Order: sequence, then structure tokens, then C-alpha cells
Amino acid sequence: MVGADTAWIIVATALVLFMTLPGLALFYGGLVRARNVLSVFMHCYAIACAMSVAWLAVGYSIAFGSGGSGIWGGLDKMFLAGITADTLSGTLPEVLFFAFQMTFAIITPALIVGAYVERVKFGFVLLFSTLWMLLCYAPVVHWIWGGGMLSDGGIFGETGARDFAGGIVVHQTAGLAALVIAVMLGARNDRTKPPHNPGFVMIGAAMLWVGWFGFNGGSQLAADGGAAMALTVTHISAATASLSWALWERIKYGKASLVGMVTGTIAGLASITPASGFVGPLEALIIGGIAGILCQEAVNMVRNLLSIDDTLDVFAVHGVGGIFGTIMIAVFGQASWAAQLGSLAIVGVFSVVITAVLVLLTRAVVGFRVDAETETTGLDLGQHGERAYDMTS
Repeated sequence: MVGADTAWIIVATALVLFMTLPGLALFYGGLVRARNVLSVFMHCYAIACAMSVAWLAVGYSIAFGSGGSGIWGGLDKMFLAGITADTLSGTLPEVLFFAFQMTFAIITPALIVGAYVERVKFGFVLLFSTLWMLLCYAPVVHWIWGGGMLSDGGIFGETGARDFAGGIVVHQTAGLAALVIAVMLGARNDRTKPPHNPGFVMIGAAMLWVGWFGFNGGSQLAADGGAAMALTVTHISAATASLSWALWERIKYGKASLVGMVTGTIAGLASITPASGFVGPLEALIIGGIAGILCQEAVNMVRNLLSIDDTLDVFAVHGVGGIFGTIMIAVFGQASWAAQLGSLAIVGVFSVVITAVLVLLTRAVVGFRVDAETETTGLDLGQHGERAYDMTS
């Protein structure tokens, strides 16, 4: 099965990159106003490029190096030192495992973009994202997936945290970072405008759904029944959450919106991500059904009760979804409660503190928020000298 494993992970790697480019870019781009859509595209594209270089340079070694400790992997694999086309990681060429994990390192900081769209400087996006991936994301990867302190044999004993594809590693870290940035950045001057292109939002969500088969199915790191089950439960949770979000929206407001339904899709995908290697279709149905309602209520809480302008609801959908799915693994008896809750607490505190420190540092070096005039005229023109549309026609 070695050849089959390699072939599948090559496909999965392409699918996960497809989630960011163009999936997430279109999903987020459609949700902002017309004068800011290119800035969102630019953020996603530039992050994909910068994270690829940073992951090669040192990120992969921090996460999966063998010269460190339970805290980090060390620097022995910087620039893939000592790794050739024949070097193996399990049944896979290690260079392929590197590439697959690189696509995760791309999309995780890209998710945070949704918290600060329409009001942040481009320099901040690049510098913060790079530092955050190296100093927050990569260490957490090592703790859970790289044999570090939260994995089997770590601080929780023989059975460590269970996070199949990134409920803690990806969605909790990005969701909490988004919330911290939204609080520190402050609300947009005008929060009243609706998404400028719901069609983009739907197309982007559909691309994310397809790409998620590589995200979760590929995390099995093999072409076998486990990958097939992960893919299947991913689809079931996404479909169910889409329906439960739309139904809850209809009950509360009298209408079910397209943007709402596809946001439910993402909530279902985020929620099944940590559990996709440990549950079956019935459990996925339950996770998805709850996620569509839970994450919608989290959106209302963050926006209305807390009045935090996490613009595209990154914490409510990804953060809450990832945390919920992580807990559900223990609910279904597939993980230790202590390991799941303890890991969520440790990673949660770490993510909040590191994010806040990096925001302060990056703000001091390159600035943070654009001026009022740029925010009014739009980041497309003010930051990049371009417009997505001819505003005169």
C-alpha cells in the first residue's frame, strides 16, 4: 500500500492548498464590501507564499524535528536538512509529509484573516502571520502531532490528546487568535453593510467542503478504510450542520439565507475535524446537527452580547466548532476527558498570550490599523492601488 498511500497524500495535499487558494479567499472575499475584496485575496495569497517559505526554513523543524523536547522539535530539520526523496516518514516520503503539513500551516493563519478584514495594514498581515505560525502554531503542532507534551506518553500519561485533523491545532488556535486581534484592533467604523457577493461566499464554501476531504481524509496518512471513514463523516457533519443552521435561522428570523447555510457548512466541517478519525456516521450526524445551532448562537453572542467585531465570525465558527468537536470525542468515549479538556486549556491560554504579545510587537514595528480615510475608501485602493470593480459603471 506504500504507493497508494503516497498517491493519496499527493492528492490530499493539493486539496488542502485548494482550501486556501481559492476556497477561503472567495469565501472571505464575498463576505466583505466591494472596496475590500482584493485586499482579502491579497492577504490569503500572500500568507500562502510567506508560510510556505517560513515552514521550509524553520516551521517544519519546530513542529516535527527530532532534536528538541516535549516543548518543541528543535532545529535539526531546518530547510529540510538531511531529507531526500528517499527519506521516509512512516510509509510516506518525508518530503511529501512536509508538503502536506505545509498546507495546514498555510490555512491556519489564513483563517485569522476573517477577524481583521477591512481595517488592517498589509504589513501587519505578513509579519504577524509569519511570527504567529512559527511561535504559536508550530509549537502546538509539536505538542499534539509531533510527539510533544500533549501527545501519548506526555503530561496526561499514556493516553494524550486526541485531535485527528486540527480541532485544537488549527481551529482553536486560529479562533482564539482571531478573537484577541478583534478585541485589540477595535470595531470597523461601519459595521452595517451586508456581504457584497453572496455568490462568492457559496462558491468559496463549496471549495472548502471539497478540500476538507483532503484535510480530514488525508490526516489518516494512508489510503485505507480509516481515510474513507474520515471522508464520509466529514461530509455527513457538513451536510447536517448546513441544514440545522438554516432551520434554526428560519425558526428565529423567518427566512433561511444562503450565507447562513454555507456558514453552517463550515461550522460542521470545523466541528468534525478533530473527531473525524474517531467517530462513525451516526456520531457525525449528531456533531453536525448540534454544530449548526451552537455556532450560530456563538455568532450572536460575539457580535451582539459582547459587541466584538470579529468581522467574519472566525472564533464563533472555527474556534467554537473546533473546541466543541474536541470535547465530543470524549463524550463518545474515544478519548480521556482529562487529556481533552486539559489540552484545550493549555493551548487556549498559550494561544491567547502569544497572540497578544505578537500583536503588540508587530504593531510597534509595522503598525496595525489603517487610517480612517483608507478604511472609508477601501483597502483595495488605499493599500494595493487596485479595485476589483469599475465603480463608475
